[in-house]
Amino acid sequence: MGARGGLEALSRGRNRAGAGLERGFRHQFSTQEKTPQICVVGSGPAGFYTAQHLLKQHPQAHVDIYEKQPVPFGLVRFGVAPDHPEVKNVINTFTQTAHSGRCAFWGNVEVGRDVTVPELREAYHAVVLSYGAEDHRALEIPGEELPGVCSARAFVGWYNGLPENQELKPDLSCDTAVILGQGNVALDVARILLTPPEHLEKTDITKAALGVLRQSQVKTVWLVGRRGPLQVAFTIKELREMIQLPGTRPILDPVDFLGLQDRLKEVPRPRKRLMELLLRTAMEKPGREEAAHWASASRAWGLRFFRSPQQVLPSPDGRGAAGVRLAVTRLEGVGEATRAVPTGVMEDLPCGLVLSSIGYKSRPIDPSVPFDSKLGVIPNVEGRVTDVPGLYCSGWVKRGPTGVIATTMTDSFLTGQTLLQDLKAGLLPSGPRPGSAAIQALLSSRGVQPVSFSDWEKLDAEEVARGQSTGKPREKLVDPQEMLCLLGH
Repeated sequence: MGARGGLEALSRGRNRAGAGLERGFRHQFSTQEKTPQICVVGSGPAGFYTAQHLLKQHPQAHVDIYEKQPVPFGLVRFGVAPDHPEVKNVINTFTQTAHSGRCAFWGNVEVGRDVTVPELREAYHAVVLSYGAEDHRALEIPGEELPGVCSARAFVGWYNGLPENQELKPDLSCDTAVILGQGNVALDVARILLTPPEHLEKTDITKAALGVLRQSQVKTVWLVGRRGPLQVAFTIKELREMIQLPGTRPILDPVDFLGLQDRLKEVPRPRKRLMELLLRTAMEKPGREEAAHWASASRAWGLRFFRSPQQVLPSPDGRGAAGVRLAVTRLEGVGEATRAVPTGVMEDLPCGLVLSSIGYKSRPIDPSVPFDSKLGVIPNVEGRVTDVPGLYCSGWVKRGPTGVIATTMTDSFLTGQTLLQDLKAGLLPSGPRPGSAAIQALLSSRGVQPVSFSDWEKLDAEEVARGQSTGKPREKLVDPQEMLCLLGH
């Protein structure tokens, strides 16, 4: 059943409930029919889209959104690249949701530390975990702990103002950086490293990051993947941006693309267009304009295929990275099951900076919530957390860290739908629940001061004002203490 069919079925259910008054149906579920108190943990796209769906489809529902950071919007604020402002437009939709009289935002509250999931479950009719993937997958190779090695996730958090990553201070004094991974995050990081800083001046990149990038000596960025061109995880828009990046030229080895043309027939259309662009860039002589652009370029980026990282090589003094040892691979299997297996050949790729971009990973939030550490998700069936009635999940913590904001929207709507079906079926607790009143009392006794949405709007106005003098859309506040201070907390 599609989302639309499901909602129609829900509304039919509501009509039948009306017809069943004489059977006491309405009486039995009167409390949640009136005002179900629902709590959402996490204020990124998964949290806000889940809240939006619940508020829209149930005219009495009250939704409280809890967020660890003092500021809302999750990866829209801390993940989307500064030079992709159009992707951040969803913030307008989320702000509308937050302005609903039946929605409240509680920032600066860390679930699992300031308040537990069992405490939330006691205060609300239902709890939805939408807290995303706040960790990165480790490489699990020797040398990973060396200075000069960090996760792409931390690097993105650093230039986007995520408080926990402000101490990162990446050393960009080397001429070559290696990014392990070939997804959109890897391309974002490569693009930010290679974009002329004057092109970032009018974005919401942090002041500190812009200062470091201005001093950067990085001239070449390699993006390394274990498999081949057909298996890259990035999309065509991001690739096109890299190919057209000012002052930068691509380095693609035509040998990697031999025989690829013949295999394009069986490839689905979006992937086919991506492959054609890669093929053209690698195999064809550039046009006059492009040739001139590449000839004058002082920086370069390249894709290295069929290479699996074995070790980060230390510099002679052991105080940094000097390169990555790669195992040359070949592919086995067909389609989705294609695996990279080592051929026994090794090669070293010299560099001074290593960024691992092999995926984000969710963390367990509370001992009471089941967690599959192998898959990095909360075990669930259609968003219902396994064996914990009244507990749900949506977004990356539900299905793993893949897909774009639109994918998360669909997924969150489906979890919202599941929750409302359970509410209709009388599977959630009956009787009134205190909701935020009980939680605020707990937080107050623990010395936790939440940040409301109108508090956020004061911080937002402050950021916009600070950005105006330099022509930026905003100058992000990056220190939670300063944020709370500005609010008089």
